[in-house]
Amino acid sequence: MSGAPRFATTRPGRYEDALAAAGRAIAPDRGLGPSILLLGELVEAAVRNRQADRAAAALVHVAEIAHAAGTDWALGVHARAAALVAEGAAAERLYREAIERLSRVQVRATLARAHLLYGEWLRREHRRVDGREQLGIAHDMFADMGAEAFAERARRELQATGETVRKRTVETLDHLTPQELQVSRLAAGGLTNPAIGAQLFLSPRTVEWHLTKAFGKLRISSRKQLSSAQSDVGATTVRPLSPTGRSTTDSDRPAGSPASICGR
Repeated sequence: MSGAPRFATTRPGRYEDALAAAGRAIAPDRGLGPSILLLGELVEAAVRNRQADRAAAALVHVAEIAHAAGTDWALGVHARAAALVAEGAAAERLYREAIERLSRVQVRATLARAHLLYGEWLRREHRRVDGREQLGIAHDMFADMGAEAFAERARRELQATGETVRKRTVETLDHLTPQELQVSRLAAGGLTNPAIGAQLFLSPRTVEWHLTKAFGKLRISSRKQLSSAQSDVGATTVRPLSPTGRSTTDSDRPAGSPASICGR
């Protein structure tokens, strides 16, 4: 949209610029008032710049808009923003709520941001395996939608967990991601989407999304064709499969912490 602010949060590390841009965008003279997305950007940028009071003030406005709207999208954006200023179990609960709510709507970029922020938080909590799960989802989603700056941010975060991620090129666009490979193999074994989701801690809609992408890449149109495509599935991965939440060790996940319901 012409005249719309461009946020520096799309580039890793430019949170001071992002805070300034978000502040200008929600200035009182910009019309009917700030949108919930602009306020969400302000919350994130303020948190990254250690301006807790400013983040808390913006979050109050996010909450007002979200609860007035009452939609999964608005409430998901609020949960995502609230998680940024929360700590410990409260933060994790809010990140999960954000992902659960945003998984129900069609705005994929907003959901991808939630996975990214949750993955970054998990990495900072020294839960590397869980962090890889969320960051991997975010990376794949951003790469698929052409959001290169955010995909790069997710890739760098993944590298910080010890995982190597190849950048997408024309030659690798048709390769299955590790998540698509895993979902496809389980579907070929006869599992339903809810059963796959329960095993991999994914929502059924996310499972369906991965299968749809895999079908297109494998040039098939039904689950019945997956068995015959098994050799192709094994030969078209983008990067080696990393451990999933099912194989998380005690050193990667604190005792008593719940497994990810929406991880890779």
